[in-house]
Amino acid sequence: MEHKHQFAVTGLIVAAGGLVAALAIPALASPAPDGATPMAASGQDAEMISALQRDLGLTADQARARLETDDRAGRIERAMRWDLGSRAFGGAWVANDGSRVVVATTDASKAAKIRASGAEVKLVQRSETDLTVAKRTLDNRSGSAPKTVPGWYVDVAANRLVVLAHAGAERAAKRFVAASGVDAGAVQIVRSQEKPRPLIDVIGGNAYYIGGGTRCSIGFSVNGGFVTAGHCGNTGARTTQPSGTFRGSSFPGNDYAWVQVDAGNTPRPLVNRYPGTVTVAGSQEAPVGAAVCRSGSTTRWHCGTINARQASVTYPQGTVSGLIRTNVCAEPGDSGGSLLSTSNNHAQGVTSGGSGNCSSGGTTFFQPVPEILQVYSLTLLTGNGGTTPPTTPPPGDCGELSAWSASTGYAPGDRVGHNGNGWEATWWSTGAEPGDPGSWAAWKDLGAC
Repeated sequence: MEHKHQFAVTGLIVAAGGLVAALAIPALASPAPDGATPMAASGQDAEMISALQRDLGLTADQARARLETDDRAGRIERAMRWDLGSRAFGGAWVANDGSRVVVATTDASKAAKIRASGAEVKLVQRSETDLTVAKRTLDNRSGSAPKTVPGWYVDVAANRLVVLAHAGAERAAKRFVAASGVDAGAVQIVRSQEKPRPLIDVIGGNAYYIGGGTRCSIGFSVNGGFVTAGHCGNTGARTTQPSGTFRGSSFPGNDYAWVQVDAGNTPRPLVNRYPGTVTVAGSQEAPVGAAVCRSGSTTRWHCGTINARQASVTYPQGTVSGLIRTNVCAEPGDSGGSLLSTSNNHAQGVTSGGSGNCSSGGTTFFQPVPEILQVYSLTLLTGNGGTTPPTTPPPGDCGELSAWSASTGYAPGDRVGHNGNGWEATWWSTGAEPGDPGSWAAWKDLGAC
């Protein structure tokens, strides 16, 4: 059960140990996306059909049939888990050939009900609940698991708890099971060459965890990691899912931080839209009144408009200035998440704090992204990888002014040369090209040079 500790101060939602989204919960996987459609509904998706053909060796017709079976299996599983009850339900699965749904039960009198649902029946000794309890017993002793045991899981089709073991380490696996008190008769030791390691795509709006389990949300990917809210963690704090280290953090006064991720975690120029993703195009700041959308690991994808910029807000820990004020809702766990402009998918800010919720509505504040990039000398990852070649003015055209670069973060007062003119930054920006009508608010034309 998630415990959301909140108390109201100066009209703002505050979570234990942080602000709007520093939510202290166990490090569980993020929930399934909102609005996820049944598999049958997505069966006409050409890319999905192509992927199934490629990876499962199916024809297009077989792939479509498999999607329909998977959708039916999900509906049958939910219904049978409810109708049979926890003591009789032994699990449900799609048969290896992909054409049939099988439901297991410990009670032969339930067979007719299972067949009526359209599934085949398999009588088993243990319920799904029995196997789940056994697995959780091992989970609770995971700290004593041998390094030669790469994992364990419930195999409902075999009606066993499978414990994996490297070759020659089967006895160590058996001793681990025996020490846990789990019934050895419910366990199958399976030889495995697996050596798991985390392989996580770093995507805006996804959850990550700090220290003992506090959850925040990823803001935007940068070279080497991601930016997020400063109140989520102090410099040096470790993160998981993805694993990394806070290399810089500022709060209060500001509310920004950046996390350098460990090897095996790959920053992507994407934001989770729950479902689907949005490709980040840059960080040109949108005007007041512009429509924006926010992504966070608690309430996922919500939209609204910018009410003001350079707003100051007083949290119990102190005042933060220079924030974007919006009427987008947010809740604990969303902190650090992504705010995007809807017109061009440019990064606007990372979630700081707010009031209200996503049931009744509210106000949420965001730390602008360009300032974070400037302070830590970071490069925002965009759809072109953040490596757009700079446009260089003719030699000597602009004296000592550096050429504008699409991958550089600029701060107010910075000067560049571009297309034969000098330009002075009036705001923080990355990817906002001087002279582009859409970038007028970010640059002041200094004239020919």
